[in-house]
Amino acid sequence: MLRIHFTAADLARIRFAPRPAPLQELHAALTTAVARHGGPLFAPWRGRVLRSLPAVADPLADLVPAGRPPAFLDVLGDTMADGFEQIRATGPGLVRSELERVYGAVPAPRWIRGLHAADKTAWHTLRRAQQAAYETVLAPVWSVVQDLHRAEFTRYALTVAEHGVAAALTGLAPGSLLHEGVWDWPGAAPEREVRLDGRGLVLLPTFHHPAGPLLHDIQDRPAVLTYPAGPGLPPTAGRPAAPAEAMAAVLGRTRLDALRLLAEPHTTTSLARALHVSNATASSHAAALRSAGMATTIRTGRSVTHRRTALGALIAGARPPSG
Repeated sequence: MLRIHFTAADLARIRFAPRPAPLQELHAALTTAVARHGGPLFAPWRGRVLRSLPAVADPLADLVPAGRPPAFLDVLGDTMADGFEQIRATGPGLVRSELERVYGAVPAPRWIRGLHAADKTAWHTLRRAQQAAYETVLAPVWSVVQDLHRAEFTRYALTVAEHGVAAALTGLAPGSLLHEGVWDWPGAAPEREVRLDGRGLVLLPTFHHPAGPLLHDIQDRPAVLTYPAGPGLPPTAGRPAAPAEAMAAVLGRTRLDALRLLAEPHTTTSLARALHVSNATASSHAAALRSAGMATTIRTGRSVTHRRTALGALIAGARPPSG
């Protein structure tokens, strides 16, 4: 359970990151690859990432000896260079305390100790490792990540305009609840309780971390909530499409069309309109896809919204929507 306490000032200071942050997305991707988040559907992607990472990126593993990265790595730079400069500007006291936190009583490698000693070679090692990992993991799909971020930004803004901040926040995590200034996000691990105390909150979608929210909480800074978004599978630069005729023979032409349309959320009515069928027929197709694990349905009041799952995206063989 993640529990975030808002004051009135915090609610006024909620903002959505206008652009994706390369370093945050990279950290989410590497965490997913190493921690094996995402289950078997992520296995091909994970295998490609781990096989293709060059040796120059190996030092990044030293920064997470127990899966707990130091907080000073969490920055919102618009580019890799900007992000690294923000990391490099971290005060030596925070660098030292965070490295001591993640290593505990275990001796750190020499180059890690060089970071809080302001050793230029150590910081150059970190920058080279991050850049190499970015070029391998994210650069081929960065334009897709940017498109997905724009679509998520638009969806959030429209929800705020039509239904208010509470609906927009809880819409990021189905099953979560905002009540009396406390946002409860069930199922998040590890359990955390965070009081913002006027610092505000930045919302940042990630398209490489399906396992739940990542809350970056550094004293005297706005907290940053990185949450899973997108179609449910890591973006690809050119995932081969499944043969249309073969998939239509298995699912039926209309049901395959429905599965492809559900790359974006649809109500039963909007799905029926797009398919040129009745509401009852559209509801039947959505129910069949849901029973097969290829779609999910979320009820809000009297309306329901359908969207395909990661399995559905894999079967559809379509590239994630570009917004």
